[in-house]
Amino acid sequence: MKKYQTSSRIFLCIILLFSLLGRAVSQETAKKSSKKPLPVALRSVLERISADSLRGHLSFIASDMLEGRKTPSSGLDLAAEYIGAQFRRAALEPAGEIGKSYFQVGNGQKNVIGLLRGSDPVLRDTYVIISAHYDHLGIGEPVNGDSIYNGANDDGSGTVSVIEIASALSAMKRKPKRSIVFIAWSGEEQGLYGSSYYGSHPVFPLEKTVAMVNLELVGRSDSLEGPQIKSASMTGFDFTDLGRVFQAAGIRTGIRVYKDEKNSDLFFSRSDNQALADAGVPAHTLCVAFEYADYHQPSDQWEKIDYENMARIDRMIALGLIDIANNRVAPKWNAANPKTEKYVKAWKALHNGSGQ
Repeated sequence: MKKYQTSSRIFLCIILLFSLLGRAVSQETAKKSSKKPLPVALRSVLERISADSLRGHLSFIASDMLEGRKTPSSGLDLAAEYIGAQFRRAALEPAGEIGKSYFQVGNGQKNVIGLLRGSDPVLRDTYVIISAHYDHLGIGEPVNGDSIYNGANDDGSGTVSVIEIASALSAMKRKPKRSIVFIAWSGEEQGLYGSSYYGSHPVFPLEKTVAMVNLELVGRSDSLEGPQIKSASMTGFDFTDLGRVFQAAGIRTGIRVYKDEKNSDLFFSRSDNQALADAGVPAHTLCVAFEYADYHQPSDQWEKIDYENMARIDRMIALGLIDIANNRVAPKWNAANPKTEKYVKAWKALHNGSGQ
């Protein structure tokens, strides 16, 4: 009996060893694959994302003329019209009211929504969302004589990134297989109103929405934790497998994509990804600096944005979106993480337990 037990243990150790070796080889293969040079056509698409273009968009979105873009306000309306015009320029399909308008109106808030239709006859009816909120705090208490809370980084930076990525991806000769939905949310600062409204009134079926990446605070690299150059993080980084997708995109574009041990999980519920996560959609918010000195202050102005760094981050995001949209396997929640339990249940309910 002892001889048999010893043999069994040796056999199990051998199996475990081969399993670990196989995993190591698999990880190394994936790492080498992610380091392959980008095809010329894809690189040219990503290079359309320009620091100068981002600066041009944001100098308007975060200008005093828009008076801080409070929900609701005439400044917010001007911002919505501008975003809609840029979606039109990128030849996105109007998707607020499908085929009619870029604006989804309800519950006192524009969301602005455009669609880049996918190329695959089956997967084009599934959707990847990229989003950011375009509202801010409006006019408030003066600080050093300035009462307009322009919100250049929060979240003008995310808004113009959505615009710029839409413009770049629309130039692809062959579009991604899945459809990509570009959304600018209103009402985030009032309580996530815009994204919550979409969560209960989705334009595209949530069971067909495979992923959502929301952009917040992607323009300032002067984090309270130190300079964040060529670096980005995600909320709930390991809640789904999307973290690995963007890490791989980061390797190919020279961006470090990482889990911030202090803030990643803490900030998961603090932005517009939450409404879709609650519905079961794998959804995160991607940022550069979780915290910076003049958050929610009038001095958060467009001149303080690191446009070269933001363009690099946006190229990484665009590549990650393309990878998600071209992959026939939909992203999944990490069921092994106890913090995802309610989201896994919501995902199963959304799909009736049958999967994607």
